[in-house]
Amino acid sequence: MFWRGVIGYLPVNVVQGVVGLLTIVAFTRLLTPAQFGDYALGISVMALVHTAVFTWNEAAMARFWAGESDRGGGADHSATIYRAWLLLLAVLPVAALITLALPMTASLKLAVLAGLATVAPRTFVKIAQERRRAAGEVKSAALLDMGQTLGGFLIGASLAMTGLGGAAPVAGMGLAALACLPFIISREHGHQAGGRVEAPRLRSHAAYGVPVALSLILALVLSTTDRFLLAAFLDESAVGVYHAGYSLANRSLDVVFIWLGAAGGPALIMALERGGRSALADAAREQAQLMLLLTVPAATGLALVAAPLAQLMIGPTLSSGAAHVTPWIALSGLLAGLTTYYFHQAFTLGRKTSLLLVAMAIPAAANVALNIILIPRFDLDGALWATPASYGLGLAASAYLGRRSVNLPVPWLTLAQAVGASALMALVVSAIPAFGGLLELTLKAAAGAVVYGAVIALVDAGSLRSRGQDALRTFRARSAA
Repeated sequence: MFWRGVIGYLPVNVVQGVVGLLTIVAFTRLLTPAQFGDYALGISVMALVHTAVFTWNEAAMARFWAGESDRGGGADHSATIYRAWLLLLAVLPVAALITLALPMTASLKLAVLAGLATVAPRTFVKIAQERRRAAGEVKSAALLDMGQTLGGFLIGASLAMTGLGGAAPVAGMGLAALACLPFIISREHGHQAGGRVEAPRLRSHAAYGVPVALSLILALVLSTTDRFLLAAFLDESAVGVYHAGYSLANRSLDVVFIWLGAAGGPALIMALERGGRSALADAAREQAQLMLLLTVPAATGLALVAAPLAQLMIGPTLSSGAAHVTPWIALSGLLAGLTTYYFHQAFTLGRKTSLLLVAMAIPAAANVALNIILIPRFDLDGALWATPASYGLGLAASAYLGRRSVNLPVPWLTLAQAVGASALMALVVSAIPAFGGLLELTLKAAAGAVVYGAVIALVDAGSLRSRGQDALRTFRARSAA
């Protein structure tokens, strides 16, 4: 199931990567630094409300659908999930009234209100996506993801051209999700037809999902607090610079992690439900190897080409500052991705989500404290230093506490091979002169890919070369037949 998901979600990965880069290119030019800061804060509020109120319900759909559908309880499961979603929508108008009452600029208030309006359609689509992923319906889940991603960018960019400001990208996301609803409502209603809303089931969902949601809130605190503190201690332009560099690095890595996570999470659940702990260990080791071999060089490469990449992708008012931000966030993104998409799986697989809450509380508290201490003294650099330190602490806490739930293997040899190959890649890339712009970016990216790929193929890290040869032989045999 894992490799089917990896292949099936590859188009999603490509679309997300392209749109992620185009988002930075477009909105750092269509928006002023202050408006880009409004966008960053608006989307942060949207994410916080979504996570705080709705994510526990989505997590229950993802975790329990496979088992419930196998036992014939899919209709009751779906009915309970969607009725809970309807009740949770009552939070949104209350949040909007609070936003209207708060003292903030009109442009920021509009961005926040757009984010709140976006939550309703996006959460419905998210539930539908989680059910499809859990059921192994890769194609339909991928189409929903691509539709929202591409549609959100196109609509948001169009709105930005009308002068809507920082609210434009956020509103685009909401309108894209709204456009997806006619294609999924009928089928999702069919899955809950005849189902009953069961209070014990709802309590079970909450017991599992609420700690997940709280841990994700802490993850958002970890990833967004720096923006609010930069706005408080400095100004919204500083937030814009920080968010531009953060997005350039974090979105590039997130594309890979989300891709592997979309395929890997359901595969691990299936392995545990149908094959037990031994099957889970084999599946987890395979996933961890591929994740390390793809993300360690990606983070290293982002740090090496930060300057030419920022010159090419980010508007001139933000590019120099963003280039300074990107290497630090590349390291942070690597640590965060390994934590979220691998080590956190131990808590959900073992259904010990309260430990997940503890694991996230440690780095979240550290991040707030470090930002409060460092930003007033070192300005933007303070936030940059606080971020990887907090994520490193979070990875260590999650790896340690996760062993109390499910002991996921760590492929140390593969890690050493990825780090060693990346170090050799860095030596070669660093020797290339700084021409600037597209020429420097192209030469360094090509040289890095060739060196890293050659080393990994030579040592057959993670058995990738062997797997590729086996797949090629199978393909040739089928073609000959």
